[in-house]
Amino acid sequence: MSLAAEREPLRKPAWIRAPIPSGKIYHQTRALMRELNLATVCEEAACPNIGTCWKSGHATIMILGEICTRACAFCNVQTGKPHAPDPLEPQRVAAALRRLRLRHLVITSVDRDDLADGGAAHWAKVIGAARAESPSTVIEALTPDFRNKGDAIELVLKTRPDVFNHNLETVPRLYARIRPGARYFHSLRLLQRAKEANPRLFTKSGIMVGLGEAKEEVLQLMDDLRSASVDFLTIGQYLRPTKNHAPVERYVSPDEFASYATIARAKGFLMVSSSPLTRSSYHAAEDFAALKKRRDAQD
Repeated sequence: MSLAAEREPLRKPAWIRAPIPSGKIYHQTRALMRELNLATVCEEAACPNIGTCWKSGHATIMILGEICTRACAFCNVQTGKPHAPDPLEPQRVAAALRRLRLRHLVITSVDRDDLADGGAAHWAKVIGAARAESPSTVIEALTPDFRNKGDAIELVLKTRPDVFNHNLETVPRLYARIRPGARYFHSLRLLQRAKEANPRLFTKSGIMVGLGEAKEEVLQLMDDLRSASVDFLTIGQYLRPTKNHAPVERYVSPDEFASYATIARAKGFLMVSSSPLTRSSYHAAEDFAALKKRRDAQD
């Protein structure tokens, strides 16, 4: 029987509602991504928040192509043999940053296990071009795990992003089924290495719930992240992209999300976003600005 064995799907509850993409700015953002030939995780991963984000002129740019070398059971990004990295992509990302006038830029990428450095050198060029274009823009790097790529992560960290983000995605017990190409403790160590390399760097991770995890496992994951000195945590509801992906085991209630947020803050996370439609880059600019404001007030 396959991972996504046929069964009656769970009915979406009333609190899972995302606005239909529309509006002038939404269409302008979409047109710009097409003009600059840039992929976005908003589209490739079928993010439910695309209408809200693009309506405000914010898009999470996905570099290194639209084809991933892995086949995670939760992800809608195409799997296959990717093309070579585009040497002009850094300039196009910088152009998007300029034209969208972003104060907070989130960059992510597919996994590139086919490249010797996992695409780290290309990552460095993209961040460098964005920094040169707009030195005041907050740059959040949402990276893959660079598994079996040695010191590839150091190439990214040398560009000094403001936020280093790498998602654990789920609890360790579910990795073999949900994230088979990754290793939980490798991802955890990646986050720890980022903080060790630059203690002033904000680190961030996110997970999905509703995949069959137990509450105790989520709380242990929080402890693992805090042991690695991770600053920010996002928790959102897993939504099945297609019938070929892992099924939703449970829809977590808004009250449970609120409870997770309270517990996470008590454990010491500086920023927590926990709600059904929370995604790693959703409201990232607003959350970071609010944190910075609190920090400045304390100083």
